[in-house]
Amino acid sequence: MNLKVLICAILSLTLFGASLAKDKDTSDDAIYDNVRRKLASDPDVKGGGLQVDVKQGVVTLRGTVEEQKQKDKAARLAKKIAGVKSVDNQLSVVQRGLKK
Repeated sequence: MNLKVLICAILSLTLFGASLAKDKDTSDDAIYDNVRRKLASDPDVKGGGLQVDVKQGVVTLRGTVEEQKQKDKAARLAKKIAGVKSVDNQLSVVQRGLKK
């Protein structure tokens, strides 16, 4: 009987610990790394040159893209990253050859 109680207690603590770890906020550094990686690897956004700032889970995107769909997709990709609370999309759309 004591073994059953011990096993139940261990399982309960394990599940409780896992739920606490899941609720823990993701660090801004981890969010930054994940957003940069996601934007840079996306074939549509091609976001290797975009600036990403993260403060308390709020991601700010800056820089220029060539099409509105790239701007929109960059925001969607950033929002999907774990720990992101919101995205401030300050990307500018500037067609190739029109950059100053």
